[in-house]
Amino acid sequence: MSQFIELLGLPFLACLLMVGILGYAGIHVLKREVIFIDIALAQIAAVGAIVAHLAFHAHGVSLAGYGCAFAAVVAAAAFYAFVRRRVRAIPLEAVIGVTYAVAAAAALFLVGVAPGGHVHVHQMLAGSLLWATWRDVVWCAAVFAGVGLAFALLRGPLGRISEDYEGAVAAGVRTVWWDFVFYTLVGLVITLSVRVAGVVVVFAFLIIPSTLSALFASGWAARLAIAWATGVVGTVAGLWFAMALDFSLGPSVAAFLGALLALAGLYRLCRPGGEARAGTAVGPVG
Repeated sequence: MSQFIELLGLPFLACLLMVGILGYAGIHVLKREVIFIDIALAQIAAVGAIVAHLAFHAHGVSLAGYGCAFAAVVAAAAFYAFVRRRVRAIPLEAVIGVTYAVAAAAALFLVGVAPGGHVHVHQMLAGSLLWATWRDVVWCAAVFAGVGLAFALLRGPLGRISEDYEGAVAAGVRTVWWDFVFYTLVGLVITLSVRVAGVVVVFAFLIIPSTLSALFASGWAARLAIAWATGVVGTVAGLWFAMALDFSLGPSVAAFLGALLALAGLYRLCRPGGEARAGTAVGPVG
């Protein structure tokens, strides 16, 4: 245990912070059917960081780098919110996929122009979880606490839109504004999280625990408890495995989260009547 704390204490704390905020955001994302919002926003943030590197000679961990990355995410949040409300013929998930492809192409182009641009792409994909510092943990704790407080204060309109978008529109809720707020908050978390853990781990924390929770519960409180428990168990198991076999931390954590989801799915299917009950637990997606 002492060796685990000494070697992986800070990565573990960083993962716990991400589990806390991404586990909650993932339930919203799953209900809104915007599964790949994480990858798209991470790719857009990477483009912003590379632009900062080109324009201001700023590294990804600098204030200018974070500022440009977050500005790109805010612009994307405004675009997604507007498109969902105004362009009804195209599913938002398709729009997200297109923006990801365009952002990926732009990143590849800029990588060829920017000296050392490949470093930004590698860090975005793999992160630097093993080398997490107290500075990373403190920054994550402060930012995630602020975002968590915003989610708590705004849970009424954000939750209503996630549960029933069309009903919210019919009731006169300002869906464009609240969607913009939601995507901006999620984008802020993703911009910081990807720098620490990489896209693969962040995507796993965002989607897998919330998906597993949908197999067993329908209420927000129960789903959140299951999602958090799943994230903690997957993190501990993945980090122990990585330490024991000298394996990469991020892929190990993501793999164990995926294994937990697979086992949970098999358990539901193998239980008598489990498939029907699982469908009831998921409920309609708004």
